[in-house]
Amino acid sequence: MSSKILFHGPSRSFPTGHAQLDAAVAAHAGLIVLGAEAGRSLSELTEVEGRSFIAIELGMECLAEHTGLEASKRGERTVGFARFRMGEAAPTNLIEIVRQPWTRSESVAAAKSVFEAAGFVVAVCGDFPGRIVDRLIRPYLNAVLRRLDEQLASAEDLDATLCMGLGYPEGPIALLNRTGLAHHFDVTEALYQALGGSDFLPARRARVAKSRAASR
Repeated sequence: MSSKILFHGPSRSFPTGHAQLDAAVAAHAGLIVLGAEAGRSLSELTEVEGRSFIAIELGMECLAEHTGLEASKRGERTVGFARFRMGEAAPTNLIEIVRQPWTRSESVAAAKSVFEAAGFVVAVCGDFPGRIVDRLIRPYLNAVLRRLDEQLASAEDLDATLCMGLGYPEGPIALLNRTGLAHHFDVTEALYQALGGSDFLPARRARVAKSRAASR
């Protein structure tokens, strides 16, 4: 059985395709579904029998929204994934693979090997909102924005201090300004709605940026 990459709407992980991924998929009997509607298409997919894995591109949602909360024959071979991308910046080289408790280890391993063969660094996580990176980094970015609102220091001094003190290549405020405060609002709002907790509540500057973007 040949491997396939299907598109169901525009893909945030692979907006312009990826030749190395195409070549890597060809070596496995897997199925990768890309696009904003990838998860919703899961129940309509054909030619899934015998696939070593089915990989569904995720947005902020959990994989369970598409597979359900109970084990199923198709769900046991289905993983979610997303290529981390900060706002409007280019996608990074990190792929986060999502598994549920009953996902077959063989399917996770097969999907992981395909992405690694295409040159990506792969992390595997449980099925939680925000996965790994957003769950960890968004409260930190919110905290920096709130300290800026409190006038702890200027944006330039906050960024310089964090770069010099922690070795960051770019300060968090410069990063958010470059990649989009409105997108930071979208992510943190989704996490706040899913998880609650003041750490995820969108910072004022992100909320203002989203309102201004919506009014243009």
